[in-house]
Amino acid sequence: MKRTTKYIISFLILASSINIAQAKSKHDQVVDKIIETGNSDNRTMEYIDVLSNKIGGRLIGSNAYDNAVEWCASKFEEWGLEVWVQEVGEVPVGFNRGPWFGRMLGGNGMALHFATPSYTVGTKGVQRGHVLKEPLTQAEFNNMKESLKGAWVLIGGTNNGYPIDWTEKGDSLRNAAIAENIEIDRKNREARAKGETEMIPKRYEPAMFYRQMVDAGILGIIQSSPVPIRALYDRKNLDQMTFDNLPAVPDIKLDNEQYEVIAKMVDRREYFQLEFDIRNHFRMGPVKYHNVIGVIRGSKYPDEYVIAGGHLDAYDVATGGVDCASGVAPVMEAARLIAQAGGKPERTILFCLWAGEEFGLLGSKYFVESGTVPLEKIANYFNRDSTPFAPMSITVPEAMYDDFVKVCRPLDEAGLQFPFTVEKRPGEPGPVPKNANGSDHAYFARNGVPTISLNLRDPKGYNFSYGEIWHTERDTYNKSIPEYQEHAAVTTAVILYGVADLDHLLSREGLYAE
Repeated sequence: MKRTTKYIISFLILASSINIAQAKSKHDQVVDKIIETGNSDNRTMEYIDVLSNKIGGRLIGSNAYDNAVEWCASKFEEWGLEVWVQEVGEVPVGFNRGPWFGRMLGGNGMALHFATPSYTVGTKGVQRGHVLKEPLTQAEFNNMKESLKGAWVLIGGTNNGYPIDWTEKGDSLRNAAIAENIEIDRKNREARAKGETEMIPKRYEPAMFYRQMVDAGILGIIQSSPVPIRALYDRKNLDQMTFDNLPAVPDIKLDNEQYEVIAKMVDRREYFQLEFDIRNHFRMGPVKYHNVIGVIRGSKYPDEYVIAGGHLDAYDVATGGVDCASGVAPVMEAARLIAQAGGKPERTILFCLWAGEEFGLLGSKYFVESGTVPLEKIANYFNRDSTPFAPMSITVPEAMYDDFVKVCRPLDEAGLQFPFTVEKRPGEPGPVPKNANGSDHAYFARNGVPTISLNLRDPKGYNFSYGEIWHTERDTYNKSIPEYQEHAAVTTAVILYGVADLDHLLSREGLYAE
């Protein structure tokens, strides 16, 4: 009897120990499942495919952006997350880009390589016309006024992505340059009369006689552009737009080598024509735009937050395959991995897909300034918006070091393809940044919120160039790097879940100077 009792007691002690061990390892079980699923069934590139190739360029104000909002919200819901679709603001009109084509008729008959900035007008079907260089003086304009009708006009300057400013402010700058040049001409005539040889250079503004040329009936303007061609938008122009007050003529940015060929042909007064078909379309406004936020509620500290984000909008001259599908997709996959692993974090995790980053950090600014959550209760905001590289380390203040070593240990123990290290930040902390900019971390940082991001590397050597894709025609799906993107999703999920499950909020000691 005593022997039986001894066995029963031993069994109960063992069972109790197993239960305690299981209770303690619940977090680890979730993390193990995150890593296992991330390695065997990683869907990050599927999301980039949808965003880039099924939806496409995602300007706020476009139908594509609205589609992206709806699709992302539906995925969060599918995974069992709470979803906030947060209205951020509106643009006065919307814009949708269709296909564009161009060719030379006569000459060498080449196909034209070009783009147009966002929120600029297209052609009225297929339009063809002769080519002229822009007038630089009133006398030149008067001399060629009649020939401008039905012409494509070469303007000076080099494309930096922006359209010509056609607002009253733009007209004012050009008119001031015209008036100044009249005075410079007078002074130079006086100098020549005195035998002087050094002349005052004239001031130049691209499309100097823009308004007069439009009134004369030009088909559009053409400016030289480096390749790859960059295409942005002008906030001044957009702020002035209504559906009844849109740009008058196409603003074409042409491959600089083709531009030079055409300019020489114009100088030789050769006869040829250019033909364009540009399908830029506008939407009746105002058009609202939204943040999409997936929420996994904290089980113990629901009013404390760990946040990861990337911006959902993308310029539409390409498809936003890197900028910023490479931020959005790993954040989305991190949400799925945690949810499907049965994660019940102690703190609330927010997966934020921001609106209008390209238009001035509009979505993240609204989130911060509207008081969506208490800023002092945010452990950290992790932003992803740069290269499609692999996160391989994090650099933190000393007060956070032990916590991040604990949080990131599973990444080392899992033997992932790319190792991950935690490093202490050297030197003294700086003040809270007053002019942080560049991406969606900015308004968090300006308000003293930790915005420590993962350090990205290219260990395999893919020779990626961010400058090549930054707002250019080359920002497409194939510029992404699958193994890095998938690694980013797993790493992000493990770190978010680990920080959310700490028994205390991350210390801000030493984050910024007092």
